[in-house]
Amino acid sequence: MLNTIQDLMRPPPGMAFDFSQPAGEPALTPADGVSWRIFANPVALFVGGVTAVLLELAEPSVRSGVWDHSSFQRDPLMRLRRTGFAAMMTVYGPRTATEQLIARVVRMHGHVRGSTPDGIRYHANDPRLLDWVHATATFGFTEAYHAYVRALSAGEKDAAFLEGGPSAGLYGATGAPRSWREWERLLATTAPGLEGSAILADFMRIMGEAAILPAPLRPLQRLLVRAAVEITPAPVRSLPQLRERGLRFGEAALVRTLARGAALLPLGDTPPVQAARRLNRAKR
Repeated sequence: MLNTIQDLMRPPPGMAFDFSQPAGEPALTPADGVSWRIFANPVALFVGGVTAVLLELAEPSVRSGVWDHSSFQRDPLMRLRRTGFAAMMTVYGPRTATEQLIARVVRMHGHVRGSTPDGIRYHANDPRLLDWVHATATFGFTEAYHAYVRALSAGEKDAAFLEGGPSAGLYGATGAPRSWREWERLLATTAPGLEGSAILADFMRIMGEAAILPAPLRPLQRLLVRAAVEITPAPVRSLPQLRERGLRFGEAALVRTLARGAALLPLGDTPPVQAARRLNRAKR
């Protein structure tokens, strides 16, 4: 199972990239920072990524932009791998190549616009929406690591948001939180506008049924999705589509065992390992 989830850390077909080059070029995030530790755990990445999407789909404009303009419904695995690759680049990629990738994404987002079912106009490069997307991603990955891999201090949680600042700025998320307290303020401000929807229910169904893990491991896939619901903040976790969809008694211990086991296994030639090689650093 862990090997399959580790595949989500690697560039998808057609997007091959060697994170070990060019030698010595730094990433957008510091190699001794908390982000390098968080993103090296494939279970935390999977769980945290699902949590982030749950939060994003609860925001009406983000939900319409994601659901109407992405390939998630047609090919969820490829969509996950593309999103995972972008995340790997912002953390481990050489700065120059990462800046070029983000610039391409921003140009693509320039064409993503429309209206929600309630008639609210949206544009993917709207800084307000970008702030929410960036913040929910940082929260999801950080909280998944904290809950299931190793407890993070308040300072480490703040650092995760601060380290994401350079990539947030390049994407246009100019007001993205730079600390855990700022995240909590953004969540409180945004919460009144968050809502459930049939799309949120569809996402949960797709994540339970999609061939992300091999068929015999599909129960574990659904377990990790429930682990994501479990750490989703209450304003969204209490929505009808997610209510009572979190972990059952004793399952948190199983998820922690999987996540901590993943931290002990060799990663293979994944972006964290290649990036460490680029900077001549031993894996921490």
